[in-house]
Amino acid sequence: MIHFVGAGPGAEDLITVRGAKLLEEADVVVYAGSLVNPAHLARTKADCAIYNSASMTLEQVMEVMVPAAQTGKQVVRLHTGDPSIYGAIREQMDILDAKGVPYEVCPGVSSFCGAAAALRAEYTLPNVSQTVILSRMAGRTPVPERESIRALAAHGSTMVLFLSSGMLGKLAEELIAGGYAPETPAAIVYKATWPEEKVFRTTIAGLEQMANENGIHKTALITVGGFLGNQYERSKLYDPSFAHGCREADP
Repeated sequence: MIHFVGAGPGAEDLITVRGAKLLEEADVVVYAGSLVNPAHLARTKADCAIYNSASMTLEQVMEVMVPAAQTGKQVVRLHTGDPSIYGAIREQMDILDAKGVPYEVCPGVSSFCGAAAALRAEYTLPNVSQTVILSRMAGRTPVPERESIRALAAHGSTMVLFLSSGMLGKLAEELIAGGYAPETPAAIVYKATWPEEKVFRTTIAGLEQMANENGIHKTALITVGGFLGNQYERSKLYDPSFAHGCREADP
């Protein structure tokens, strides 16, 4: 069996209980070394074979995992955050399906959740934003035109942008062209939940300068939207004048 495991956003104690148990039982671990906290590997058995996929191709990863699984070994493919978000697992699963190799996915805590915790923020606030858009700038890997930053910005929703911290000047231009005001609150969260975590609050117009002043050009999430401001409405769920299935309204 091959287990795709989400390691969480960084902190070693933010892996799930299930994910930690799978690591402890693994005979082979292939981990995304450029992103996964190596402290997770301390959970493995002394005789566990460990491979860093940072320098490997898809084919090389399969050459390790498939024979191991076919000979009855427990294999963990350890991805950062949650493997369903920018994890490149579909291409791996398709190959495993074609070869008849069984696998399952263990979800993890995504870095966008870690970023919200670092910001002490709530992405969905009444009368501010009820939608969270997870996306990225087009780079060497393109994005569909309908999902360009400019097109998505037209919604005015909360946005969390991956893989874009090296293109903040262009990102700000696209956000503003799409409809956000230059003074819209924004934040850069560097290595959310890691010991070296840093949070920088600014505006869309100030993103590039803030990053340059602090030497942030990778391994950071960009968050944008009114949820970073101070104006919102109180939740109806806990409003004493609002009745629901668990409570009568207080007249």
